[in-house]
Amino acid sequence: MIFTKEKIAHLLGGNLPGPAAHYKLLPRGRVLKAAPEDKSRVKNSSVLLLLYNDNNILKILLIKRPAHMKYHAGQIALPGGRIEAGESASETALRETFEEIGIESEKIEILGCLSEFYVEVSRFLIHPVVGWLNEKPELKINPDEVERVFCFPILDFKPPYDSIELETITGRLGVPCVKYEQEIIWGATAMILSEFYDVLAINQAN
Repeated sequence: MIFTKEKIAHLLGGNLPGPAAHYKLLPRGRVLKAAPEDKSRVKNSSVLLLLYNDNNILKILLIKRPAHMKYHAGQIALPGGRIEAGESASETALRETFEEIGIESEKIEILGCLSEFYVEVSRFLIHPVVGWLNEKPELKINPDEVERVFCFPILDFKPPYDSIELETITGRLGVPCVKYEQEIIWGATAMILSEFYDVLAINQAN
């Protein structure tokens, strides 16, 4: 099935699977909501799930964080960062995308949002925003924040998922994941892709 931007915007405006999709890729022992004593320390952040159609294949731009980053070093991620005062989630996602991979906000159409969730390790409450490009973009990578960019076909994000043990800042951890081009997609990025895949899969089943 070909997913147009109009169809995706319509799907995002319906009921989202939220935690049901997130739990499929949630690392063992992690939670999706902040404990009451941690709520005052929660940091709102936003990421952009940026789509484009490549010969009728729906693809998402994913980035790999450099090893020197404070949070999520060496991990596969979506462009994004902390929401600054006065910004909406969409404004943050667009700003960070330009700063990290050089795509101007004028070229991106916001289609909607996915469900927010909490990342216990970094105390980020992540607000995923979905955007659309009319063509494959020309990138200008910021090497301070991005090691590489690759284009992931979202319909490849289908179960059954892989699993792997990784060294994390909280110790060795067994995590569900998806492997692609010798990279491991896990954690928050995998949880966001899981929900978006489920949104598309529900449509295919109907």
